[in-house]
Amino acid sequence: MTQDGKGLLSGMRIIEVSMLGPAAITTALADLGADVVKVEPPQGDYVRRMTWPIVEGVSLMHLHVNRGKRSITIDLKTEEGVALLLDLVREADVIVEAMRPGGLARRGLTFERMAEVNPRLVQCTISGYGMTGPYETLASHGIAYDAWAGIFDPEIDENGFPSIPNHVSIGINAAPLFGGIAILAAVIRARETGSGTMMELAQSDAAAAFDWYRSETFRAYERPETEVTGNASDNYERRAPAIAGMRGGVRYQVYASADGFVLFMASEQHFWKKFCAALDRSEMFDKWPGSEYGDHARGNNEMRTELTAIFSSRTTSEWVEFGVEVDVPLAPVNTPQTLPQDPQFRSRIEWIPSDQLGAEQLPFPVFISGDDERPITKAPEVGEHSDEVLRDVLGLDAAAIAQMRDSGALG
Repeated sequence: MTQDGKGLLSGMRIIEVSMLGPAAITTALADLGADVVKVEPPQGDYVRRMTWPIVEGVSLMHLHVNRGKRSITIDLKTEEGVALLLDLVREADVIVEAMRPGGLARRGLTFERMAEVNPRLVQCTISGYGMTGPYETLASHGIAYDAWAGIFDPEIDENGFPSIPNHVSIGINAAPLFGGIAILAAVIRARETGSGTMMELAQSDAAAAFDWYRSETFRAYERPETEVTGNASDNYERRAPAIAGMRGGVRYQVYASADGFVLFMASEQHFWKKFCAALDRSEMFDKWPGSEYGDHARGNNEMRTELTAIFSSRTTSEWVEFGVEVDVPLAPVNTPQTLPQDPQFRSRIEWIPSDQLGAEQLPFPVFISGDDERPITKAPEVGEHSDEVLRDVLGLDAAAIAQMRDSGALG
């Protein structure tokens, strides 16, 4: 929001033809004030019945990814429905196709046809594997993109069966970030030049791009060791990529506290020195001064034993307070369940209440000066705003709306 009480994207209209989780591509844009009109088939988007939890008969996924949007039902299998969508496109900045790629084109709604009625139109298609390649038509769900991108290793259960490990879903969350940025860039250019853009992204590609550090490290290690080495603190030995390279670390490691766990991150020499001095244990620094940067003291089990005893002597909150006081990087090790009780979380993040959105939800995580908290509306019921959209966007009166309904365009 800005100081005039309007969202930063107030005045931007997005027509979204979506099914299931890919609708998340516009959630943040709606949070920021864009008018997102969700076009649904007459039977509605079955995301309302998918996944868990189900909150008072409606899935949390729908309540979250479709919050702040308006819903209109359009039967795109009819000529009247196709014509109606073209009318909405004429008044929009963006059309989002969040389903299997080419769904709109198969109904005659190609980008070229839509651009005829709106030359400034930005079209963004988001799908599982994109609009090209051998997996283009492969059916998929969200975890497929993490599996494809190598985000997780299967875990083996007690019966010897491989299974999906607990992990943060990357593809379905990264794609909306990349896509949202690209949409905004394209709209800026369209407003400057009058020319629209057709773009498409795959949730699988987004998962790979989000995990760039590991993939690019493996790629770099394909070059000879005369060109690509490890860090100086490891005597230039090549570590495994990303977090895997921290295994066996000591100065950058998780330790048990008196009541939980704490992450210790004194891999820079000056932090390690402050830590030792503040505990009146300067002999540890004298014995193991380490390198100036990026030294995790891998494999130093004697040091690890000392630190294990030290960290067990205080609670996690006491260690965090210690880190703030003496300027040493320490972090509490939370879980998604305990995180809301963390004082940092409680000081910055205020849940959007369930009486507003149907379930308690986390807000858009950027603080904007002058924000007067423009209320975000609850995810819509199927076709909840059909009449409203026809009136507000197309200027139809009650008789024209009734005629539109009788034509079958709305299903």
